[in-house]
Amino acid sequence: MRFFNQINLQTPESVELEFTLAGIGNRSFALIIDYIIFGLTILLVWVLSAFLAFQLVPNLISGGFLNLLAQWIWAVQSLTTFAIYVGYFVVLETLWQGQTPGKKWTKIRVIRDNGKPERLPQAILRALLRPVDDLLFMGVFFIIFTQQEKRLGDLVAGTIVVQEETSMLTEVEISTEAEDLAVQLRIEAEIDNLLPEDFATIRDFLQRRQNIILEYQHQLSRKLAQQVREIILLDTVPEGYSNSQFLEAVYLAYQQDKIINY
Repeated sequence: MRFFNQINLQTPESVELEFTLAGIGNRSFALIIDYIIFGLTILLVWVLSAFLAFQLVPNLISGGFLNLLAQWIWAVQSLTTFAIYVGYFVVLETLWQGQTPGKKWTKIRVIRDNGKPERLPQAILRALLRPVDDLLFMGVFFIIFTQQEKRLGDLVAGTIVVQEETSMLTEVEISTEAEDLAVQLRIEAEIDNLLPEDFATIRDFLQRRQNIILEYQHQLSRKLAQQVREIILLDTVPEGYSNSQFLEAVYLAYQQDKIINY
């Protein structure tokens, strides 16, 4: 369901998250920044390759290999340009969880259709289809005329570009009861079984719960708590604690474990 440029995505744990679509303006600005960085990188590679070629030319002219040298330079530059073009977006979006320098600047991010972070397979598909999207501005056409503002690469990869909306996301409020329970969970539960995606789902729910209707909030917290209990091998929510307090405690225990292990 979508209102204006808002979109609701449902995670595999049946938690519904609301995002704001990035929009053609922010995406274009981010792409311009990335293309400037990419262009400067390619220019540097070409300058270096030309410098090396001229160093070799005197030796190769005497052997009659000038044309062959030009062909090799063209081939290497073409392969290098394509590798950097694809690798720039693949490597950065994978390492930076759906962001490039341009996306960081404009505060937008690529996520999967289920609300989880973009991974390597999605980044590869988006990068390989980017030349097609750039051809005759096909990507712009798809973004404008598709409901979720997806270019062809997003449609194939199953991704969507959203605003980070840092103003909407506040720090998770942890109750005193949850702090006490976190200590208990680190002893009795398998907190290490949680994946980063699981932690992100818990965090997103806790950050956005104040904007959810109370009755629906209880339903979501109960369902998410059940999913989390199965992951950390806990039979029931400890007596005397609500599902929300349990999720707060899991959130805190996970963070504490990561700090200690680090």
